[in-house]
Amino acid sequence: MKKWTLSMLLLVILIFGSVIGFNLFKQKMMAQYFANQPVPSFPVTVTEITPVDWTPRIAAIGFIEPIQGINVSNESAGIVRAIHFESGQQVKAGEVLVELDADVEKANLRSSEGRLPAVRANLTRMRQLFQRGSVSQGQLDDAEASYRELQGQIDSLQATIERRTIRAPFDGVMGIRNAFLGQYLNAGTDIARLEDISQFRIRFTIPQTRIADIRVGQALNILVDAYPDTPFEGEITAIEPQINPESGVVQVQASIPNQGGKLRSGMFAKLDVQLPVKADQILVPQQAINFTLYGQTVYVVKEEQADDGETVRVAQQRVIEVAEREADFARVVKGLEAGETIVTSGQVRLSNGSRVNPVESDALDTPESAPLL
Repeated sequence: MKKWTLSMLLLVILIFGSVIGFNLFKQKMMAQYFANQPVPSFPVTVTEITPVDWTPRIAAIGFIEPIQGINVSNESAGIVRAIHFESGQQVKAGEVLVELDADVEKANLRSSEGRLPAVRANLTRMRQLFQRGSVSQGQLDDAEASYRELQGQIDSLQATIERRTIRAPFDGVMGIRNAFLGQYLNAGTDIARLEDISQFRIRFTIPQTRIADIRVGQALNILVDAYPDTPFEGEITAIEPQINPESGVVQVQASIPNQGGKLRSGMFAKLDVQLPVKADQILVPQQAINFTLYGQTVYVVKEEQADDGETVRVAQQRVIEVAEREADFARVVKGLEAGETIVTSGQVRLSNGSRVNPVESDALDTPESAPLL
C-alpha cells in the first residue's frame, strides 16, 4: 500500500513539474523574441512650420435691411381713383403714387373758397367802420372769428384731400402692387413696398470681449448665398453704446453700397470684420492638434540616435496655446517654433517617444467640391 501511494505521489510531482517547466521555457522564449523584435515605426504625415502673415477676422451673421423701406399705405379709407405706378417702377420723392376718391371733399372746398371773398370783404369793412366808431368791438370780433373759421375749414379740407393723395416719401423702387382701380381700401391697407435699394445696412452682434477690436469706419466683407464668389464691401457705421447684460454681446451696424443692384433686403449674410495684419505668425492645421484633459498638444518630430547608431525620427508630445482659429488653421502663440516639424495625421496611434515614418498622403486634402449624395 505504501509503495502504491509513493508511486502516485512521484507521478503527480512529475506531471506538475513538467507543466511548470514548460511555462517557464515558454516565457523565456517569448522574452527573447520580443527583445530581438525591431521597434515599431508608425506611418504619419508631417509638415514644417513656416511663419506667415495672419489676417485676424471677427466672423458674424446677420440679415440685410434697407436704409429706407416702408409699406406704402393709405391714411384714410376710400375708393382708388388713379394709380400712377407699376410694380417694380423707380419713383422719385414726392411723386404721386395713388389717388383716392375725394369728390365730396373737393366740392366742400370749392364751396368754402366761394364764401371766402365775401367773408374777407366783410372783415375789411368792419375794421373800417370800427375805426370810425360805427360798430362795436364785439361786431368786429365776430367778423374776425367768421373769417378765421372759414379759413380753417379750407385748410382742413385741403389737408383731407392731400391725405387722399399718396406720394412717395423718398426715392426708391416700388414692389408688387396690391391695389386696383375702383377698389375700396380701408385705412392702413398695404398698397406696395417701397425701398431705397441704392444702399443697405446690416446689423450683427459680436462678443463683448472683441469690442476693443472694432471701430466706426472699419471695413468688412459680406457674402450672401446668392453670390457666393462675390464679396461685398461695407464699413461699420454705428456701435450700440450698451452691451446686452443677459447675453454679453454688443450690436453693431454697418452700411453696404449695393454694387450693381444685386443685393435685396432680407438676405441672410455672413460677414468678416477685417482686423490689422499680424506678421510672422505660426499657423498649424487644426487636425494636427490633440485635445486632452491637461490642454492642447501636438506631436513634434525630432531626429535621435538609436542604440545601434541609426538615426530615427521620434514624435515628442508638446503642449501648445492656441489664440485663434479660422477655417482649417489655428494660430499658435506658445509651444512651437518656426522650422519645427509636426505630425498632421496618424497621431492617434502615437505616444510620447514613438518612432514615426513620414509618408505622403492626400487623405486630408480639401476636395474642390463636395461629393453628391
